Amino acid sequence: MSIKVEGVSKFYGEQKALDNVSFSVGAKEVVGFLGPNGAGKSTMMKIITCFIPPSEGRVEVCGFDTDKQSLEVRRQVGYLPESNPLYHEMYVKEYLGFVAGLYGIPDPKKRIAEMIEATGLGVEQHKKIGQLSKGYKQRVGLAQAMLNDPKVLILDEPTSGLDPNQLIGIRQLIKQLGKEKTVLFSSHIMQEVEAICDRVIIIDRGRIVTDRKASEVSDALGGQTVIVEFSAEVGISALRAIATVKHADRVQGLTYTVSGSGSEDLRMLVAQWAQQHGHLILSMNVEEERLEAVFQRLTATDR
Repeated sequence: MSIKVEGVSKFYGEQKALDNVSFSVGAKEVVGFLGPNGAGKSTMMKIITCFIPPSEGRVEVCGFDTDKQSLEVRRQVGYLPESNPLYHEMYVKEYLGFVAGLYGIPDPKKRIAEMIEATGLGVEQHKKIGQLSKGYKQRVGLAQAMLNDPKVLILDEPTSGLDPNQLIGIRQLIKQLGKEKTVLFSSHIMQEVEAICDRVIIIDRGRIVTDRKASEVSDALGGQTVIVEFSAEVGISALRAIATVKHADRVQGLTYTVSGSGSEDLRMLVAQWAQQHGHLILSMNVEEERLEAVFQRLTATDR
C-alpha cells in the first residue's frame, strides 16, 4: 500500500478534528478525499505529509512510518497544501530552482522545464510569482509538488482558482499522473471527482462516512428520482406514502418528481401504486442520484 492510515485521531485542545480514522490507498490509485469545511480533510493530509503528528494512531507512506521515518516519507511525497504558500518575490523558474535544490534533484534545469510544460506555465515562467493570477499561482504549486517525481501526490484543492479551460488541463494532468503515481486529493467540485477518481472517501466531523469505488457510490448509497406524468392530478401526500419514497413534488401541470432509496426499482413501485389507485401514467423516466446528492445527504448537519 502507498498510504496506510490506522486508527488516527487528532485533538486540538478539547476539539477532536479526527476520530479513529483508518483507510489505505494502493499504488497508482486516484482517490478523492471529500468532506464539508471543517470535516478534517486538511488535517489528515497534513498528518500524511508529516506537517503535524497524529494524537493517536499511525500512518505509513510507501512502507515508511510518518513518525519515525519522516524524512523518508517526505522523499516519497509531493504536497500541494490548501493555502499554497509561495515566495511571491521570486520568479517562477527561480522558485522551482530553489525547491529543486532542497530536494537535491539531478539536472534541475531539465526537470524544471518538464514541470513548466506539464503545468502550462510556459508563458508565465519569467514573471515573479506575485504578478501571477490565482490560477497560475496554483499551477506553480502543482509544479513544485511534482518536481521531485514523488510516488505519492497529496493535493488539497488543486483546482482552486482555475478557470474552466485550466480546469480541464489540470484534471487531465491528474488523471495521467494516476497511471504512474498514487494521488489523494480533495475537492468541493463533485463533477471533478466523478471524472478523475477511482475511489471516493467521504469524511464528516472527523469520521469516515463512506469509502467506496467511485462507480459504486451512487449505486450503494444513492437513490432514484422518478419523473412521472399522470393523466390526471394526484395527491402529493399519497405519492409520499409509497414504500421507500422520501420526497415527492409537483414540477408543473401533471408532471411530478418522486425520490427514494432502497433496493427495489422505484419505477416499479410507482407503477404498482398507480395501478392500485386507478391512475394512468403517460410517461416515466428515472434519474440516478449523483455523487453531489449523496455527499449532501451523508454530510447533512441534521443527520
